[in-house]
Amino acid sequence: MSKSLSRFATLTSALLLAAGATLFGAGQAAASAQADFGYVALGDSYSSGVGSGNYDSGSGDCKRTSRAYPALWAAAHSPQTFSFVACSGARTGDVLSGQLGPLNSGTDLVSITIGGNDAGFSDVMTTCVLQSESTCVNRVNQAKAYVDSTLPGQLDQVYNAITGRAPAAHVVVLGYPRFYQLNGSCIAGLTEGERSAINGAADYLNAAIAKRAANHGFTFASVTSAFTGHEICSGSAWLHSLNWADIGESYHPTATGQSSGYLPVFAGKA
Repeated sequence: MSKSLSRFATLTSALLLAAGATLFGAGQAAASAQADFGYVALGDSYSSGVGSGNYDSGSGDCKRTSRAYPALWAAAHSPQTFSFVACSGARTGDVLSGQLGPLNSGTDLVSITIGGNDAGFSDVMTTCVLQSESTCVNRVNQAKAYVDSTLPGQLDQVYNAITGRAPAAHVVVLGYPRFYQLNGSCIAGLTEGERSAINGAADYLNAAIAKRAANHGFTFASVTSAFTGHEICSGSAWLHSLNWADIGESYHPTATGQSSGYLPVFAGKA
């Protein structure tokens, strides 16, 4: 081999080694960044996974499940730390008093659904199922008045607390689906007026949550479009209708609602 060819071969080898080292170093950095990633899932039953079954017996009445969107996302992305503390029935005060412990300066991602129970979701649905349309609509209007007068301050307390404990975290606040497809396949149950009022209340609640989230620099993730065509009365529902055998699962996402509704929306914002 001539000296010029030998020098060329040596130079080429050096460049390849340098490139390999650079790529290896980048790979190590990426792996390290992934390894250091911390995710905390807060919130109520829509985050714990009520309605999707396979509940973790250790979570008790919180009814957390591996089928809920936070657990599904964590299984797919393998964060170094994953704290799943969402709990069925949680209100803003419950988040403040019992769910913030895992948050710290190293937390990178937080998800939360909260506000529905504060606004009286369960009582609204009970009223609408058992009483007249006018009583239902009046109860919905009371809930909307609460969303105007009281809920913003409660959300502010939660959001401020999250920022205080995890100032560097990317926070995704998810909303709630509309429950009903109007003029759908249901032939019994609530009236169309009641279904319309309940859907309107969901939109009203989501708008209030989105505004507070934006004011705190958080990302709001609407699931309304994801569930369109999959509401109760759609014929392809991702939500449980009224279930007298298990009242707690009524009006909550099914396992498909979590995996095909909530999960992709969250993944797109995380």
